[in-house]
Amino acid sequence: MDERKMAEGKRAGEIRSKLQDIEEQENVRILYAAESGSRAWGFASPDSDYDVRFIYVRTPEDYLRLDQKRDVIEWQLDEVFDMNGWDIRKALTQFHKSNTTLFEWSHSPIVYWERQEWKEIYESVKGYFRVKPALYQYYGVARSTYCQFLLGEEVRYKKYFYALRPLLACRYIWEYRCAPPIVFEELMKADLDAELRREIEELVERKKGTMEGERNLPIPGILRFIEEELSVWKERTGQLPEEKYGDWEELNRVFLNLVKGM
Repeated sequence: MDERKMAEGKRAGEIRSKLQDIEEQENVRILYAAESGSRAWGFASPDSDYDVRFIYVRTPEDYLRLDQKRDVIEWQLDEVFDMNGWDIRKALTQFHKSNTTLFEWSHSPIVYWERQEWKEIYESVKGYFRVKPALYQYYGVARSTYCQFLLGEEVRYKKYFYALRPLLACRYIWEYRCAPPIVFEELMKADLDAELRREIEELVERKKGTMEGERNLPIPGILRFIEEELSVWKERTGQLPEEKYGDWEELNRVFLNLVKGM
């Protein structure tokens, strides 16, 4: 095992230890924890932090309190770790809305913690994915990134991916009508112009060797692609008919059975 893999293994052990601390100090049961940022996407920078997201369940007594506890736990935010989690009640509510963030967490290739209950829960909720809401969410992220971060004289490489990933996800959803993969390499299997593909692949390699805060000159070809795709997905998404959301019965059943088991 090389030094990099040893270091990653040590860091994963540290993360699992922190998750145990969260369970003890917050009196919760963590169901699932995974990486959600550039490490999960497949192109971490040398100084990338660890974006750890987790789903937890509280005791029945906590859910029956008049003074409801917060539905998020913000555990740590520093140069190394960004760790926070959602209560299962919040998570199930967001699955009902076809929240793309939750589907991405669930598809992460780097899983730190997974209980059997979570595997059963995801089997029950994955059918709540809806095409139009997901396209709207990904389009919104890409457009916001473009307007806020990609129009200056210098650009941070990582910001390109906050537009490219969601736009390629839109392509995947349009073709397959299901939640897209989180790994960028898999999204790159889309049908792309050869020159554009080369520019994006080069950008991935540059990103891996560039510090997070470093600024560089814009890349016209990639910027032009982003602008064209924003136009495409604004039009396509607007033309889609509204989709009926799933009912609440299955989610209520999942929640009740889980809390009863605590």
